[in-house]
Amino acid sequence: MTNAYPTVNEQDPLSRPLAAVVRRPPVTCPPDTLLKTALGLMRSHGVGSLIVTDAGDQPVGIFTLHDLLNSAVADRFDLTQPIAAAMTARPFSLPGSALAEEAALAMAEHDFRHVLVTDQQRLVGVVSERDLFSLQRVGLKQISRALREVTSPATLPQLAADIRELAKNLLDQGVGAEHLTQIISTFNDRLSQRVIESELLAAGIASADLCWIALGSEGRHEQTLASDQDNGIIFRDPKDGGGEALRSRLLPIAQRINEALASAGFPLCRGNIMAGNPRWCLSETEWRENFNRWISQRDPEAILNATIFFDFRPLFGDTRLATDLRAWLDKAVRDSSLFLRLMADNALTNRPPLGLVRDFSVSDDKQHPHTIDLKVNGATLFVDAARVFALATGVTATNTAQRLRQASAVRGFGANETDAWATAFHFLQQVRLRHQQQQITHGDAPDNYVDPDRLNDLDRRILKEALRTARSLQNRLALDYQLWAG
Repeated sequence: MTNAYPTVNEQDPLSRPLAAVVRRPPVTCPPDTLLKTALGLMRSHGVGSLIVTDAGDQPVGIFTLHDLLNSAVADRFDLTQPIAAAMTARPFSLPGSALAEEAALAMAEHDFRHVLVTDQQRLVGVVSERDLFSLQRVGLKQISRALREVTSPATLPQLAADIRELAKNLLDQGVGAEHLTQIISTFNDRLSQRVIESELLAAGIASADLCWIALGSEGRHEQTLASDQDNGIIFRDPKDGGGEALRSRLLPIAQRINEALASAGFPLCRGNIMAGNPRWCLSETEWRENFNRWISQRDPEAILNATIFFDFRPLFGDTRLATDLRAWLDKAVRDSSLFLRLMADNALTNRPPLGLVRDFSVSDDKQHPHTIDLKVNGATLFVDAARVFALATGVTATNTAQRLRQASAVRGFGANETDAWATAFHFLQQVRLRHQQQQITHGDAPDNYVDPDRLNDLDRRILKEALRTARSLQNRLALDYQLWAG
């Protein structure tokens, strides 16, 4: 059969240290340099930014063409003034050992155009968005600015489309799944925050009275191009006990937010696990009662809820409501060894689709024949095991790779073993993303059903090894809880 899926490129540009991204020595000047002299330096060196440093070569400011434009528009354009009067003070910096991913996320989250690279606080270079990504037509800066300047819900669908376009371009450049899903999630967070903020403001609801929480893949910072909505609301316990009145006020707003997000390209959850559902718009006490019931009942529905709701994180509002709930939940779970054992047992019921004769055990479902659901029978194998390890060790991270790494450090698992788990998980995520991007390109709805025979030979072999690695992770989980791994 013809190989229809593109090869997974392991040369992720965001895995490089920033020191390797710096292309040229920085152009610098002292704070008392006249603006006219500074502009001459920029022109002679052909650069769009000038770093202002002190006598110890430590950066104190940055001056860019953007700053020049702002000064001119504000009638503060004076070539005889020192550059210190026109620069942006305290520019963002990272050490050269930091990964390029950190710079990209900072640009995405804070709307930066440049990140300074330092060595023991001394300037060694400057990295721009262009240095990180050379091919994308839609860039981090453009999307960040558009998200900051949203004035109408009508612009949201185009913004969501731009995020998907950026994802496609980054995939084409070989950006790995761990970094890519972080960037997608960061932008999706910002888009969601603008929607939530706008609706709450219009309704006169103080954001300090509640916390909008992300669940599922969004809660884990692992959104793909086929992720739907999973969210809820925690609101502060009313002093007068009138929780129903506040819930009745919040629900119509939450439903409008859910619909606005759906119109922007985040499908409504088929299971209705959304803040607009009264079951998931709850007070602090009500959430604790829910979690306590799931932990104590120990039935299949409780375990299912745990796999969804235990991955929550704050998205908007008073984040302390979520962090306090997380602290309470972690203690409650660790105090229930039987519940953790049942969660481990549940994680082991979903086995890697490896065949006894053929390489893979594929679906005979008529809608998706000869495929593997790489979400349910691939990524979820790692997600579920990582969740149990995290809850058992008090790790508060929700991201699967972070959970594996942090819990492994507590458990004393080998670094090579842990790296293999994380690498295998991200390979599965990468295959899912490329499959979904190809479907979108062809005008189809993205899903997770991949035909292994349509992968190239190398990716098919790596897929098999990734699923074997999932089995080794499950064996480790079974050993910890003295369960049969099958």
